[in-house]
Amino acid sequence: MNEILMNQMAADYCCTPKEVLDHRNHFTRHEFLEGRRRFEESAECFLKIAVINGKILFTGNPRMMAWCRSSYSETGSEWFFEADNMRKLNDRLHDDGYRIAMIHPFYISERISDVDTADYEIRWYEREDIEQFRGDRRFDKAYSFDEGAPDVLGVSAVRDDQILGMAGVSMDSPTMWQIGINIEPNSRRSGIGTMLVSLLKNEVLRRGALPYYGTAFSHIGSQRVALGSGFLPAWAELVTSKIN
Repeated sequence: MNEILMNQMAADYCCTPKEVLDHRNHFTRHEFLEGRRRFEESAECFLKIAVINGKILFTGNPRMMAWCRSSYSETGSEWFFEADNMRKLNDRLHDDGYRIAMIHPFYISERISDVDTADYEIRWYEREDIEQFRGDRRFDKAYSFDEGAPDVLGVSAVRDDQILGMAGVSMDSPTMWQIGINIEPNSRRSGIGTMLVSLLKNEVLRRGALPYYGTAFSHIGSQRVALGSGFLPAWAELVTSKIN
């Protein structure tokens, strides 16, 4: 396993790197540890779950951890996020006023790749340049403007002075930076997404961080961009939120 990812999961799931690497499920009381990923972080963590390295990591409220331990100590990871099990888990969460908020697959890349940019003007944006896009809904996936996970780098593909696609990266932790992307509707399926994500991934690696990419299980187009840009599946994650 990539060492940066191993240490990140340990910080995020309040366990040790050794526990990330072994083959047992782990259940820990959640704490906000230094070095954790902070993208869209809530004021509390009642429960979050990661399927990684052929096992499951659980962290959250001690009462919820006791239930998860009794329910999932010997459960395999391969089919954990199937609908029947998620209904069971969501019913239990409802007892305490919580719900499953989202379940996403995540990808990482460790290698710089060649990128052909011949057909486009490529524009780069450093942290101070990104502010010009605040409130611009065209780029709501590229930039989050989250104070806890600041947007630190961006890149766009331009033709005839029109931005056809924009990719951005947020510093979710000191060592793992997340890539997001928006493509102008008429320019989708043209390879722009793969090109921009590849460019941004390469630059994040050059700056010494590990780039990662999250999407939805049903977003096949986004998954194809990840794979085409040199990313590989690394883990899947469930987070919860309080019911309003």
